[in-house]
Amino acid sequence: MANDARKESVHLGFLTVAEVAGAAFVGGLLVTNRLGRPLEFQCTTPVKPNRTQEILYGPTLKPFLFSELIGKTLLERLQVQPDLVIVDQPELLELRPLIKKPVACIAGQQSDLADQTQGMLGRSRLRFHRDHLEDLDDLAGLEKLIGGEADLGEPLERVREALAETLKAAA
Repeated sequence: MANDARKESVHLGFLTVAEVAGAAFVGGLLVTNRLGRPLEFQCTTPVKPNRTQEILYGPTLKPFLFSELIGKTLLERLQVQPDLVIVDQPELLELRPLIKKPVACIAGQQSDLADQTQGMLGRSRLRFHRDHLEDLDDLAGLEKLIGGEADLGEPLERVREALAETLKAAA
């Protein structure tokens, strides 16, 4: 019975950032139950770096914007906290040192599973932050609760579509 309660309480977060007109970025975060049913959705207003930030941050600008400004803000707003945050952009892995929850990026099909930062969950190959390899230990338990056929990319597509709808409505 305790395992049934654990199954029902598994929450997955799906986070992505989209570029919008004018070199601005918006983020969306969907929290689902283990079956992929939505529990909560949050999104940001557009965040646009100024020219000085672009110069000073250089190649670290996107990881800063995506993780520290957008991702961390969205997670702080949530009422339902995820057990695992799944992202589709490598820049968002930099969110992991800022939070206490595991963050995994869906890796491409050509990724090498021999790489120490990668593992499988459902049908998805996931890459974890290089400084938090202990997050890989949680995969076996999650695999039992989520199932081997889970498509973790599909909820990220829903987030992108929801962001597009939100931006259309705001325009």
